Amino acid sequence: MLIISTFVYFVKFPPAKGVHFQNYFVLLHTKYNFCAKDFSMSKNLTSRAEDYSKWYNELVVKAGLAENSGVRGCMVIKPYGYAIWEKMKDILDKMFKDTGHQNAYFPIFVPKSYFEAEEKNAEGFAKECAVVTHYRLKADPTQKGKLIVDPEAKLEEELIVRPTSEAIIWNTYKNWIQSYRDLPILINQWANVVRWEMRTRLFLRTAEFLWQEGHTAHATREEALEETQKMNDVYASFVENYMAVPVIRGRKTETERFAGADETYCIEALMQDGKALQAGTSHFLGQNFAKAFEVKFANKEGVLDYVWASSWGVSTRLMGALIMSHSDDNGLVLPPLLAPIQVVIVPIYKGEEQLQAIRERITPLIQELKERNISVKFDDDDTQKPGFKFHEYELKGVPIRLAIGQRDLENNTYEVARRDTLSKESVSGDNIINHIEQLLKDIQENIYQRALTYRDTHITEVNSYEEFKEVLENKGGFIAAHWDGTPETEAKIKEETQATIRCIPLDRKEETGKCIYSGKASLGRVLFAKAY
Repeated sequence: MLIISTFVYFVKFPPAKGVHFQNYFVLLHTKYNFCAKDFSMSKNLTSRAEDYSKWYNELVVKAGLAENSGVRGCMVIKPYGYAIWEKMKDILDKMFKDTGHQNAYFPIFVPKSYFEAEEKNAEGFAKECAVVTHYRLKADPTQKGKLIVDPEAKLEEELIVRPTSEAIIWNTYKNWIQSYRDLPILINQWANVVRWEMRTRLFLRTAEFLWQEGHTAHATREEALEETQKMNDVYASFVENYMAVPVIRGRKTETERFAGADETYCIEALMQDGKALQAGTSHFLGQNFAKAFEVKFANKEGVLDYVWASSWGVSTRLMGALIMSHSDDNGLVLPPLLAPIQVVIVPIYKGEEQLQAIRERITPLIQELKERNISVKFDDDDTQKPGFKFHEYELKGVPIRLAIGQRDLENNTYEVARRDTLSKESVSGDNIINHIEQLLKDIQENIYQRALTYRDTHITEVNSYEEFKEVLENKGGFIAAHWDGTPETEAKIKEETQATIRCIPLDRKEETGKCIYSGKASLGRVLFAKAY
């Protein structure tokens, strides 16, 4: 039985080139004590091909990113998941500040009258609003230990729990702005919002989620529009350069744009199951909110005019995009620039003496990696065997794993495993620092190029409705098709296929054609897809 097991393990996990068999068989020995537990992590993860949605949900939980809470539709973001979000937040926050923005904070509660002031905005969010009607509880006189809402504590005006902050912020801005000298105002807020979703999924759609929202005020239309476009570019830069997710920059149709906006810019990404995900939006609000809240300023000529505005935001939905863009059936695949742990070191040893020798060897290595701003963890936890740790860090998507045993000590080598390709190699200790540094860059680039190849091979031009439906059903991805520009046609296609116009690409080729649905004239192709 041992021989069979050894053979199975050898086939499934062959030793890396250059790895000495002494180290390999030490690992085998340690593995059989917990064989079932070790393999269960990956084996119990449903494959993407079998059920993509189930795979995603299982991965979020098993990788320790988040879990459902006791509050329906809300999630608990666990430390490992929050560490990734913190890295995202820190990078984005610097990008915002580098473009001249400041952070502030506004109330979570919005008086209903404020919310009603901008009609389109109120209508757009009305069905998702949580409403506070009372401000006090009291003991239930009929049931000991129970509480009831005090009917005497009804609010004079209901408060909306923040679904977005335009209303409360523009009610504030009217006190800040009198003249052109007070402009521009460039404010960002990190906050939580509530949108009462009936069908929820961890990170992708929850009743409460974390986000940032920028709200800016300008003296001219041109300045506000430039801000809107600039921040959409900031989002695209972050998602591509840090998350390693390629995006398409575009504009939303009138039907799909933000409620209360004159124009909505967006970045759209494609997930591995062929569905699109809106990764960020930036809205040109025109003078809509300024008019709703009577926010006027005296221009340089002394003439009163309404202020121009933008708003823009990304949320913890980016976590969902990160997971679904790169991860595989073995677990997470994280881009090094966002990984909480970039390098993990796992010792393979017998006894405290060998472990101490390993510690002495790797201490300078750890120090130098930290000096180069590379996050590293030395896992000398003796409650788990090396094999278990290998699978655990594979599941969590740690980009690089180093293993070091007795023979590695003697030969000044490390076994280096990279998460993105699951390949292993033996590397000399004399070159290990430079090797790791370059490997992190290679992994970042590789997973981006892999996602880009998938995206580009899943953009399909079609010229008929039948072809559209066939590609949508059998291939998925983005479908580039002519559209007559009417909301009626857009609604019919959505009703019949569940596909929506994800965006009008900013770089689209202007070409005349015929709408795939109505046959009417079209000025260019738009991108359709099924979406999250």
